[in-house]
Amino acid sequence: MSSTTAAKPRSGMFHKDHPRYKWIALSNTTLGMLMATINGSIVLISLPAIFQGIKLDPLDPNSTSYLLWMLMGFILVTAVLVVSFGRLGDLYGRVRIYNIGFIVFTIAAILCTIDPFTGGAGALWLIGWRIVQAVGGSMLFANSTAILTDAFPANRRGFALGINQIAALAGTFLGLILGGVLAVVDWHLVFAVSIPFGIIGAVWSIVSLHEVGARGTGRIDWWGNILFAVGLLALLIGITYGIQPYGDSSTGWTNPWVLGGIIGGVIVLVGFVVLEHYVADPMFNLKLFRIRAFTFGNLAGLLASIGRGGLQFMLIIWLQGIWLPLHGYSYESTPLWAGIYLLPLTVGFLVAGPISGTLSDRIGARPLATGGLLVVAVTFVLLLVIPVDFDYWTFAILIFFNGVGSGMFAAPNRTAIMNAVPAAQRGAASGMTGTFQNAGNSLSIGIFFSLMIGGLASTLPAALSKGLAAHHVPAAAVHAAAQIPPVGNLFAAFLGINPIAALLQQLHVESALPAADLKVLEGKEFFPSLISDPFHSGLFVVFIAAAIMSVIGAIASAVMGGKYLHETGSVATVETTRSGRPRTESTETVDPAQALSDV
Repeated sequence: MSSTTAAKPRSGMFHKDHPRYKWIALSNTTLGMLMATINGSIVLISLPAIFQGIKLDPLDPNSTSYLLWMLMGFILVTAVLVVSFGRLGDLYGRVRIYNIGFIVFTIAAILCTIDPFTGGAGALWLIGWRIVQAVGGSMLFANSTAILTDAFPANRRGFALGINQIAALAGTFLGLILGGVLAVVDWHLVFAVSIPFGIIGAVWSIVSLHEVGARGTGRIDWWGNILFAVGLLALLIGITYGIQPYGDSSTGWTNPWVLGGIIGGVIVLVGFVVLEHYVADPMFNLKLFRIRAFTFGNLAGLLASIGRGGLQFMLIIWLQGIWLPLHGYSYESTPLWAGIYLLPLTVGFLVAGPISGTLSDRIGARPLATGGLLVVAVTFVLLLVIPVDFDYWTFAILIFFNGVGSGMFAAPNRTAIMNAVPAAQRGAASGMTGTFQNAGNSLSIGIFFSLMIGGLASTLPAALSKGLAAHHVPAAAVHAAAQIPPVGNLFAAFLGINPIAALLQQLHVESALPAADLKVLEGKEFFPSLISDPFHSGLFVVFIAAAIMSVIGAIASAVMGGKYLHETGSVATVETTRSGRPRTESTETVDPAQALSDV
């Protein structure tokens, strides 16, 4: 059912049999993953500068869709396409698709940088080319892990995938820092920073990488690709738009369009599953879910991704909307400083990832992945214990260990998944794992923003009314302010905009207020002091939910099974001796297709 492709003859370390070739593959794919994930998060911090540059108000109700698609478009598209490009890599060559991804990504970055329009047209230009960037990023995401799995022997994959995965996770937080720094200089640099790395990576990958893994056979499953893309996109868009208020509700979960997207998306995905059972060459071999390590590893990965994405959004709001203004930082500067103050989280990833990856080669994934998510769960609970106006070093230690826990989980989990699948299915398996990870990031904004909005909706209106009335805001304006859904204040804080200043401008009451009251209301301390208690109420709901997800993910990791290797033509269940060296418990030669049903 599969065959190994002949490698193009090359000399030196670029030859597939050279002992250093695997390090070439690791360094190149790590650059690709780092570049793609930085690009996914870099706009989170730099959105105010981008919208100012294209002369668009991000808090204008007419700009809401632009804002959401700038925030989520890249993640949504990558979640939808990684499986398809992983399958294409299995059929036509993983390196070939990966190389095309670098080229597409870089061209789109160039075109984002030269946006010739302003206003809505400028936003649509950026959104459109960001989506094209996501297409290129999907090609990189889908095939980098498979390329590494092909290049490294089984007893070294944990280390390799540890470096690769931690680069991917760290990239999401490095993007916050880069976005804050570059946006201060010029918003065009937010997109231009990817160009030199994209060019270097594309040339390097074309010169140095070549096919060394098993190639699958078959044809493209067009209907499967279409159903999967339409169903997942409808589902994720519906959940994302669920945070938008509808009617008298502070959220949009009763909006017929939201319900239609979610229900319709689920129905289409069910149709996809049914179709895949009957086509001769399915887009994704559903029999892979019979492999316990693959199924429970992806379940744990999805839950971890949701929790990690929710943490990222909540910490940004916490820092930008409350803590940094209370400590003297202007709202305009908070995006940059939020990225800097979140550095311990990234350091935790970088410290734990390679170590846990190396250890997983010796002791297996289960203890590390399970322990990592339990550490994450504990840090979520401890973040609720500290006050909203916290001592920074306490906060830094907690997010550092949150990063350590995520680093302990990520590499062993991905290694266990990739070791467990047949060689000819590695591209599609890597793509499906990427889909779970990116879908988790997308789901996090819908789930955690909704939980936070629900917590704020019961407490913020009363606190806001009392605070505004105490500073002589007219009663009609106070009443109107109390009716505005909390999502507006959250987005303002998330974008580094003073929510009260934006609210007073929206209510047209600035000129009617005494100068002393206006100075207090638009100062650095009024909104943080006002929202602290309501925010903590919402944060309690959010972080308890995240802790529960992490515990469930830890349980899934615990039942994932022992160390399991699935190589072409054989399946080996591996344990370790007391010295840590792999010991094959049992090895049986089987038909690779039959092996899927043996687990």
